[in-house]
Amino acid sequence: MNEKILVVDDEEHIVELLKYNLESNGYIVKEAYTGREVLESVYKEKYDLIILDLMIPEIDGIEVCKILKRDLDTSHIPIIMLTAKSGETDKVLGLEIGADDYITKPFSIRELLARVKAVLRRMDKKDYIKKRILKVEDIVIDMDRYEVRKKDEVVDLTYKEFELLKILVENRGKALSRNMLLDMVWGYDYFGDTRTVDVHIRNLRKKIEDDKNPKYIETVRGIGYKMR
Repeated sequence: MNEKILVVDDEEHIVELLKYNLESNGYIVKEAYTGREVLESVYKEKYDLIILDLMIPEIDGIEVCKILKRDLDTSHIPIIMLTAKSGETDKVLGLEIGADDYITKPFSIRELLARVKAVLRRMDKKDYIKKRILKVEDIVIDMDRYEVRKKDEVVDLTYKEFELLKILVENRGKALSRNMLLDMVWGYDYFGDTRTVDVHIRNLRKKIEDDKNPKYIETVRGIGYKMR
């Protein structure tokens, strides 16, 4: 079965370039030019990957990514952010809202195809839904519903935050290195670095910890993190 990819950019020549090269490599490609078109298309059809430009009209790429990653029906769809911006702030923002990878314009088609293959390969290797419940004190992780609750209140996590929390709870008490967490959540062929882990841990703590003194996720100096 050929994977279906949604290509999103407001520049028609870029969409046509990506569509031609992706289809030449066996992918099924649909296109969208605005944020509203993306949301309408995603809820009508099933996609294996979205290549999403940051600067698109009506609803920008950042907001589109947030909406998709908050929704349990779409949070599993990997997103590669595509943008002309190359600043560190934009890269961190892309990671914080749940993007799976990040590539800046101008880019080579070979690099983009490599990233597409890497992201899809990581998705194939994961078993996302496991029918069981994990608990740590007042935090409950429902693997079947892909939902986290703290004191009976639903915690709004991105897909990567959920995966990190799940792995930390499954290995409770064990110190997991940043590289290990990067491999387990993002995959061995991820192009980023370990700062990605720190960004997501920081955001995860904001959502599940009660104050600035972490009760659940402990930093292991010089190594990484562990669940107390």
